[in-house]
Amino acid sequence: MTSVDILILSNGPGEITTWVRPVVKALRQTLGHDRNTLRISVILSPCPNASGKEAQIALSYPEVDRAQGAEGFFRFLISGETQEKWDWRKQGIIIFLGGDQFFPVIIGKRMGYKTIVYAEWEARWHRFIDRFAVMKADVAAKVKPQYTHKFTVIGDLMAETDFQRPSNDNYNQSIATTHLIGILPGSKAAKLAQGVPLTLAIAEHIYAKKPETKFIIPVAPTLDLEKLASFANLDTNPVGKYFNFQGASLITDNLQQPILQTSQGLSVELHTHHPAYDRLARCSICLTTVGANTAELGSLAVPMIVLLPTQQLDAMRSWDGLPGILANLPGVGSSFAKLINWWFLRRKGLLAWPNIWAQKEIVPELVGKLQPQIVAEMVIDYLDHPQRLEAMRDQLRQSRGEPGAATKLVAIVQEEMERMGSI
Repeated sequence: MTSVDILILSNGPGEITTWVRPVVKALRQTLGHDRNTLRISVILSPCPNASGKEAQIALSYPEVDRAQGAEGFFRFLISGETQEKWDWRKQGIIIFLGGDQFFPVIIGKRMGYKTIVYAEWEARWHRFIDRFAVMKADVAAKVKPQYTHKFTVIGDLMAETDFQRPSNDNYNQSIATTHLIGILPGSKAAKLAQGVPLTLAIAEHIYAKKPETKFIIPVAPTLDLEKLASFANLDTNPVGKYFNFQGASLITDNLQQPILQTSQGLSVELHTHHPAYDRLARCSICLTTVGANTAELGSLAVPMIVLLPTQQLDAMRSWDGLPGILANLPGVGSSFAKLINWWFLRRKGLLAWPNIWAQKEIVPELVGKLQPQIVAEMVIDYLDHPQRLEAMRDQLRQSRGEPGAATKLVAIVQEEMERMGSI
């Protein structure tokens, strides 16, 4: 095997955790760990949902050799020079895992590398891209016949997890005396501003009626504890008043796990290990916002209620593409955000990934001016009727994509390497 560079183009936190992570793992498992023959680099493009920590997350994966943040992307796109002036091997493959599909066209042409695009819903630039790995056959059905040979259906990368749920018997025994509820309020300010006070207020209502219940927040890798806690503080996040939430404080001293302690005496454990599949898989139910986390929970067959509060429409600014740019413009962004979200709420379809996979509502999606007590009663009803939770788990198992998408993508990489004479 001759020396090859694998360049992964990606952008947001969801793509880094749910697409890049399984792909780099599969690359190393299949093609080996010898850095002299296979080097993996990650370059990030700008994304309105990004936190700025995506490069750090990519570098935390042992399979990745180097990573560059979005701040240096356009310099690289235009000139080919990275911030640290990386060298590049003669032969290489670009794998697109998020961003604009035109980027691999430009970069692949300049570097002379083969290009592979992973496409969920739509594939573009058929003439210029070498291979497409698509989520569903519907994507390939839209292309002209002369390009269909470039397309391979691999399934959904979001369905990839490396954790096996405990068996039903062990699971049911583990929750016989108590319930563990996961809270996933998001990772970006636009979602956290409403998500943190809403979910903590819901948890307080549940705790008041079921004090044996435990709560955890798996903290997103792009979020530090102090920043998370600021959204539970009414002084720094007055949005909490919409949910009649009285606030919470971060406590880290002399504790095995840091906690958020609410004014009502509820303690919510904060888990910073990522991914927290082992903890999430043991949850009776999770409260979550929309996004990649619904795919991960669905892949683990964890029941969930998906929350999209609209108490403050202009706070919802975490859209991709042009809507995200308009919603975040200085001065006028708030007006654009309200307009975009009003339009979205009128036209919304299914939001949670398991529901999108199944094309029906398996997990409840609650949209509107959500009231914590009402949502809490809904959660309590599920806890009091475990057969309903088990039915949801069964449907989630049936709806999730077949495993192996990352391995199938790597098989395409191998084919291209063979064509190049690299293996």
